[in-house]
Amino acid sequence: MSARNPETRNPVPSKPGTGRPAGEAATDGALSRLGIRFTVWAERWFPDAFIFVAIAVVIVALGALANGAPAMTVAKSFGDGFWSLIPFTMQMAFVTIGGYVVATAPPVQRLIDRLALVPKTGRGAVGFVAAATMLSSFLSWGLSLIFGGLLARALARRTELRMDYRAAGAAAYLGLGATWAMGLSSSAAQLQANPKSLPPSLLPITGVIPFSETIFLWQSMLIALILFVISIVIAYVSAPQPATAVTADDLGLDVSRDKPDESRPQQPSEWLEHSPILTLLLVIIAGGWLYQEFARQSWITAISNLNTYNLLFLTLGLLLHWRPRNFLASVAKAVPATAGVLIQFPLYAAISAMLTNAKNAGGTSVSDVITHAFVALNTTGSFPISMGVYSAVLGFFVPSGGGKWLLEAPYVMQAANELQVHLGWAVMIYNAAEALPNLINPFWMLPLLGILGLKARDIVGFSFLQLIIHLPVVLFLLWALAFTLTYHPPVMP
Repeated sequence: MSARNPETRNPVPSKPGTGRPAGEAATDGALSRLGIRFTVWAERWFPDAFIFVAIAVVIVALGALANGAPAMTVAKSFGDGFWSLIPFTMQMAFVTIGGYVVATAPPVQRLIDRLALVPKTGRGAVGFVAAATMLSSFLSWGLSLIFGGLLARALARRTELRMDYRAAGAAAYLGLGATWAMGLSSSAAQLQANPKSLPPSLLPITGVIPFSETIFLWQSMLIALILFVISIVIAYVSAPQPATAVTADDLGLDVSRDKPDESRPQQPSEWLEHSPILTLLLVIIAGGWLYQEFARQSWITAISNLNTYNLLFLTLGLLLHWRPRNFLASVAKAVPATAGVLIQFPLYAAISAMLTNAKNAGGTSVSDVITHAFVALNTTGSFPISMGVYSAVLGFFVPSGGGKWLLEAPYVMQAANELQVHLGWAVMIYNAAEALPNLINPFWMLPLLGILGLKARDIVGFSFLQLIIHLPVVLFLLWALAFTLTYHPPVMP
C-alpha cells in the first residue's frame, strides 16, 4: 500500500534531446505515446489533490464575492459547509477500509490472485483491470473502486508481465469515471425511483421515475455498452509496451500481499484476540440487522445505502479474517489510505455550500446565476448537450452524484418539463455527463490512490486520455438518442 521510499521515487529516464522516456519503442502506438506524454506533463505540473481542492475553494470564494455576497457571508458558508459532509466523509473512509479488509482476507486474496493469472501480457493486464472494474461498477461503485485497485496490485506482483502500474491504476478508476452512474448504484436514478428519498419540493417537478425509465432504457444500456468497449480499447492501446512500462517496482512501491498473523497466543490476555468466538458473535448480531435491511426492500436499494454497504463489508471482512487479531491488523493497514478522504472531503463540502448559500443582497447565489443562464439559453434540441456540458463542469466543483443531483434537479428538470424532454432521459443525461469529470478529479481517486500507493498525477495522464475521447462520444449519444424518446408528464406516487 505504501512506497518503500516515497520521497525518492524512481524517475522515468528520458532519451537525450527527445523528451521521450528511455526505451520508448516504435511498437508503442500513438495513443500510448500520447498517454505517456500526458502522464509526464501531469507528473510535473498536476498538483497534489489537496492543492487542487484548496485552489478550487479560493476560486469559488472569489466567484461568490464577485457576485456581491458579503465577505463574512462567504466565510460563514465555508465554515458551515465544511462540516456538513462529515457522515459522508466517514462513509467514504469506511468504503476504503471495508473494501480493503475484505479484499485482503485470505479467501478473497486467493480469488484475486487467480484472476491475476488470466492476462498474458502487460497491456492485456491493463485491459483486464479496466473490464473488471467497470463490470463491478454496474453493481456498486464502491466495490469497483476497491476491487479494481487490489486487482491491479495483484497483477503488479507478476513482474514478468512488465505491466505499467500507472496505466493499470487509471484502468482501475474507470468504474468511477465511465460507467458507475449507468448502473444500479446510480445516485440520481435511485433517488428518483424512491419518492420517500426526494425533497417534497422536487417531487411535483419530477414525479417518480422508475429504473425502467432511466438505467434500464435500451438507450441507456447502449451508452453503457459503448463506453465499456471504448474504455477497454483505450486502456489496452494506450498502455505502454514492456520496454517503456513503468512498473510498481520502478516506482519503489511495495505491492506484496499482506500475510495473516499465524502466531499463537503467548499470554492469557491474547486468547480472545486469536479466538473466533467473538468474531462469530459479532457477525451474528450484525447479520441480524443486515437481514432486516434486505428483507424490507429490494437488494438493489439496500446495497446502494452506504451504511448497509459498509457494514456488510466490515462484517464479511471480520468473518473472512476469522480471528480478531488478523482483522484489526488489516484495518490498521487500510487506515492510512483514508488520509486524503478525511482532510479533503470537508473542503468539497465547503465549496458546495459557498456555491449555494453565499448570496448577495438580492438573495442570489452563484448557483442561481448559473441556473438562470442555463434555462434562458436552452431549446429542446440543445438541452441534452447543454445539460451534459453543464453537469460535467459543475461535477468538477461539486463531485457528489446524489447531493449534486438534489442541487441541480429543481431547475434542469423544470427546464425538461418546459421543453418537453423525456424526464428519465434527463436523469441519464445527468448520469452520463456527471461521471466524466471524475476521470480527472482527484476527489474520487483518493481511496483508490491510497490502496495503490500512487499520486493523482501518476494516473491522470491516462485517465485524461479517456476523457478527451469519452466527452464527444457521450455528448453525441445523449443528443442523438434523445430523439428516440417521447416526453411524459411527471407521474406522482
